[in-house]
Amino acid sequence: MDNGKRIQIAVNGGIGFGAKLSAKQLMTIAKYVQEDEELELTTFQQIYLEIPEDQKEVIIEEFQSVGLACYPVGNFVKSLRTCNFCKGEEEEGMPVAKELNRRIAGKPVPFTLKVAYTGCPIGCGEPLLSDIGIMKMKDHYNLYVGGKAKGKDAEVGSLLLENLTEEQLYDSVEKIIAVYAQNGKKRQSFYKFIKQVGLEALIN
Repeated sequence: MDNGKRIQIAVNGGIGFGAKLSAKQLMTIAKYVQEDEELELTTFQQIYLEIPEDQKEVIIEEFQSVGLACYPVGNFVKSLRTCNFCKGEEEEGMPVAKELNRRIAGKPVPFTLKVAYTGCPIGCGEPLLSDIGIMKMKDHYNLYVGGKAKGKDAEVGSLLLENLTEEQLYDSVEKIIAVYAQNGKKRQSFYKFIKQVGLEALIN
């Protein structure tokens, strides 16, 4: 393997019916992993691996050719965590989840930002425990912010906006991320940012 500078990237199988990888995708990933190397599977349905920095573009292109999605690691918006879409693509809004992910994943922010989507009130994607959570309610969407899954101060997110259309959802999430990106302090978590500025500052 290359002994030059290596960088970490996150990959997954994209948004679909559950967090799945095909044999072809696994074989492609394995080409860039040493025998004794362990891969980290995160709670946000991503695999972290290190690749040679000088081959980054070629490797990402190869990954994408087998259907793997690639994202930066660090202080960026994570790829969307989703539920399993058990009731079907249209009913639970998979196209909306895909479009939202396309718009926000990889955007630079003061600290890693987790966004979760679930297609019904059961909440398998755990939207209430994420920085930003979306829950589909029939033909509209409810938007939650400020969930925190770990620590003594763990709490569920607060309902910020409800009964949003698809376009209102996209606009609202992008605006919230922009407010955080522009006004959050370096390495300030979204949870702490909300405690500092208040919910109203996210939408005004």
